[in-house]
Amino acid sequence: MIRSTTPTLQGREIVDYKGVVVGEAILGANIFKDIFGAVRDIVGGRAGAYEDELGKARDIAFQEMEYEARAMGANAAVGIDIDYEVIGIKGGMMMVSVSGTAVTIK
Repeated sequence: MIRSTTPTLQGREIVDYKGVVVGEAILGANIFKDIFGAVRDIVGGRAGAYEDELGKARDIAFQEMEYEARAMGANAAVGIDIDYEVIGIKGGMMMVSVSGTAVTIK
């Protein structure tokens, strides 16, 4: 499936708009990763554990969006928007939301 943040695909014709598709993933960060991330942030390093979790959540959200698009008969998704949110008072969970328009292209 072709995915694009742009509303069109250069050199390809959109022949049918199927509708809006969404994928979401919510992942909790465990306490050991939280502690490790906090220590790395204090000493100026990168928080690799958080980066890994965000990557997993993004992959899951894209998979869900693509599944929904395929179920509509689409072979591409355009106008994709990716949104990251922290959920909970102390930021114990992360959410990634991916949305776009399912289309059929030639």
